[in-house]
Amino acid sequence: MKIKKDTILKVKEKMELMEFLAFHLQGKSKNNLKSLLTHGQITVDSQIVSQHNHVLNINQEVKINWNKDRDVKKMNGVHILFEDDNIIVVNKDAGVLSVSTGGREEDTAYNKLKDYVKSNNPTNKIFIVHRLDRNTSGIMMFAKTPEAQQLLQTEWKKYIVSRKYSVLTEGKIEDDKGTITSWLKENAAFVVYSSKTDNGGKKAITNYEVIKKTNNYTLLEASLETGRKNQIRVHMQDIKHPIVGDKKYGAVGNPIKRLGLHARVLEFIHPITGEKYKFETKIPTSFDRVFKRMRKR
Repeated sequence: MKIKKDTILKVKEKMELMEFLAFHLQGKSKNNLKSLLTHGQITVDSQIVSQHNHVLNINQEVKINWNKDRDVKKMNGVHILFEDDNIIVVNKDAGVLSVSTGGREEDTAYNKLKDYVKSNNPTNKIFIVHRLDRNTSGIMMFAKTPEAQQLLQTEWKKYIVSRKYSVLTEGKIEDDKGTITSWLKENAAFVVYSSKTDNGGKKAITNYEVIKKTNNYTLLEASLETGRKNQIRVHMQDIKHPIVGDKKYGAVGNPIKRLGLHARVLEFIHPITGEKYKFETKIPTSFDRVFKRMRKR
């Protein structure tokens, strides 16, 4: 593993720590700087400081430890993007359950994070905020306090600014933009079905925009106005373009060996601090690979 040398900076005028870091690390985003602070990678005169508004005085020494050991955070299938005293934001791999389905499932994102926070302090806890399907990859958030959980769950629309998904579907979607609205219900076999008229189910609205397409596949970005179970999967089936690999909702093939659904963007207002955060991940390489294969033919 390549070791990056620590950065040592001298304070030349009085200012807050976040302002100081932003000035000296201009290639880093605000989220990157916050992550350095929350992970204890910033010291002032050899003391770890995590407060954004900590006031620096002239001649103090600020050190940035780029190589702080984060092995404890490298859990199989779950990658921590951000953490503070109230929430944890993670990138979940496809194939990992968010939470237990009621059986004896131990290998879940929830259980991995529960073990992680307890390794720091046995009294620490993790609280569920929302879920991703087992075969959906991408960004999700857990709470570390009951207060944060309650605020996020009871006032979801107040705190969640946007959620965007990368979606790979079968076939060529003709319209470059669209909105799908329906009412969703789940049957006894746990299959969600859709109705264009109000059937007593939950109203679901999905907006989409095509990124690229061929005669065989379409890559699009979907944003949710509602967050219903299997919403995007059912809505893609509604327009006769099921998600690649989604046999449950009509897919024929699976050239990428996984479900073509990835929660790529999560933007939210922190329920406790009121700060706005935006986390983005890359579109899975397997989604792009089908288009490269088509060009080679």
